[in-house]
Amino acid sequence: MFSSSRTGRTGTADVPERIPVAVHALDPILREGAIGQLRRHPEVELREESASGPGTVALLVDDVLDDAALTRLRRLVRSEGARAVLVVTSLRESELLEVIECGVGAIVWRHEATASRLVQAVLAAARGDGDLPADLLGRLISQVGALHRGTGGRTGVPSSGLTSREVDVLRLVAEGLDTGEIAGKLSYSERTVKNVIHGLTTRLHLRNRAHAVAYALREGYI
Repeated sequence: MFSSSRTGRTGTADVPERIPVAVHALDPILREGAIGQLRRHPEVELREESASGPGTVALLVDDVLDDAALTRLRRLVRSEGARAVLVVTSLRESELLEVIECGVGAIVWRHEATASRLVQAVLAAARGDGDLPADLLGRLISQVGALHRGTGGRTGVPSSGLTSREVDVLRLVAEGLDTGEIAGKLSYSERTVKNVIHGLTTRLHLRNRAHAVAYALREGYI
């Protein structure tokens, strides 16, 4: 699913019974606030910051995404192998695509960071799905479209091409449909949809579904 913060079912397919989550925040008040929100949910297993790694969701909370926060994100995702959720007050246009390509698929605005909203984002990150605020999803599509038009479709990324099946799946991912809904629309099994997404992200060295959607938009496939 590449959700636009819909508040319907979150689903637990392919997600461990309890999801290890490490909260990262330089401000102790922000950190304790996020921990307090997540502690209410039994599906979350809170870990120390130092425990971030493969299989763990790293929840990074900050006012804005400065260079230090972006460096922490890269370390958590690329070096330590964690899945990341970013909670921020605002995000500049120049930072949006960089965050997605860094490997962050779930972003929550701080003013929307209720306990249920944070858990929804954690579940999405644990599944390798995308979960963006609706306004941010629109900005991503506009920004990538502008980049594509400005470069004439040449981004410097070697293109292996997408099959028609992959394009069909990614178009529905970008519209916010989850795996089951995509399967129903295309008359595929859910396993087939998962295999299609896994195949293209592996082949093109993309970090998650959000990155795959950004790639498809940038290359002019959708």
